[in-house]
Amino acid sequence: MHSNSEVVALMFGLSEVPAFAPRYNIAPSAQVLIIRRNEAAAVASHVRWGLVPRWAKNPSIGAKMNNARAESVAEKPSFREAYRKRRCLIPANGFYEWKLENGLKQPYYIYPSGGALFAFAGLWEQCNDLQTGTVITTEANEKMAMVADRMPVIVSPAEYSAWLEGGEIPLRACPDSAIDVRRVSRAVNNARTDIPDLIEPDVQ
Repeated sequence: MHSNSEVVALMFGLSEVPAFAPRYNIAPSAQVLIIRRNEAAAVASHVRWGLVPRWAKNPSIGAKMNNARAESVAEKPSFREAYRKRRCLIPANGFYEWKLENGLKQPYYIYPSGGALFAFAGLWEQCNDLQTGTVITTEANEKMAMVADRMPVIVSPAEYSAWLEGGEIPLRACPDSAIDVRRVSRAVNNARTDIPDLIEPDVQ
């Protein structure tokens, strides 16, 4: 997530977006920017990646809740209340996925073929003073399937309002034409490495 707050505000029709530093390697448990509805309008805020249900006694459960499967999100106890009441969009310039090549985890960067940002379908939750979120995933489209069998649900701009307001939208993979995929450096595998070079094509 390296676009500035002005770009995010323009894309989502927001009056303001909290300031954030450019990030090139956001790992689970880090803070992520989300767009959600309050009583009057859509607003942006930060939550911790890894959803902690309201009823959880130990927030460490969030480490297992980074993703929610589209096929079961409406029924699974950990997610169903948030699915009904606390949806969000998660803006991102791209995401990484890994493929086993020659016994090593090789990262690939997936990014929009047009435009600056994706908007992942997400859920957010409040447990005591902790606000957390998760990304909804679905079966990969044909282009993505060359790397992995799952991918985030990418919401089209025409469906932003419907998703945030609790409407039914297809939780399926975006068209192949919406994404581009490139091989990048294995430096991504170290979550402490967070530099622009990570999204550049791997020249090896």
